[in-house]
Amino acid sequence: MTLLLVEDDINLGTILKEFLQLKGFIVSLAKDGDEGARYFSENFYKLVILDIMMPKKDGFTLAKEIRTVSPDIPIIFLTARSMQHDIIEGLKIGADDYITKPFSTEELFLRINAILKRAYNHGTGRDIKKFVLGMFNYDYENSVIISKGEPKKLTSKENDLLYLLCLHKNGVLERKEALEKIWGEDNYFNARSMDVYIARLRGYLKEDSSIEIKNIHGTGYRLNCKPAR
Repeated sequence: MTLLLVEDDINLGTILKEFLQLKGFIVSLAKDGDEGARYFSENFYKLVILDIMMPKKDGFTLAKEIRTVSPDIPIIFLTARSMQHDIIEGLKIGADDYITKPFSTEELFLRINAILKRAYNHGTGRDIKKFVLGMFNYDYENSVIISKGEPKKLTSKENDLLYLLCLHKNGVLERKEALEKIWGEDNYFNARSMDVYIARLRGYLKEDSSIEIKNIHGTGYRLNCKPAR
């Protein structure tokens, strides 16, 4: 499990990073909000831990930016502030948890595990069927992409493939997973067929330059969705 920890207190951040790594997590530590935003845009994470009071960009602002790209990634706010309006603000943004300093590292570990279990142990963890991809609205249940009010009907395989890409948005969809779930078998001929469908989806989405389906050599595909500026 990959985690992004954004904490401007370097001593605390280092302690938490080393502790979580000992627990088996892969942890990126960013020292301010701008660095946290850059790390998030360049890597794939399963959960984000944000301090609120940070230089350059506070945790609430960064959380809102993250939510525009990955609406369903779990977020924990980690802060010394315990005022009621801060907690309410965090919950409005969609925080999955809110931990007030000081706290024990074991408490943080248990809360992370509980959130990850809720989010990922049952399929995707979220029963999401509609997605916003830049200028497009994608409705999985009705198999349509809508742009400027105009719907584009997808074939069954196009629809299933785009859905898997959306569930892994800004992360990696492994070729093997897609082939087994959609085509039923991972073999050469099915892989070539999937390449054709990937090309079709790229064609449908090319109108928006902030959306990109990128080949990840030897692994699979990544649906990159850049945040709105």
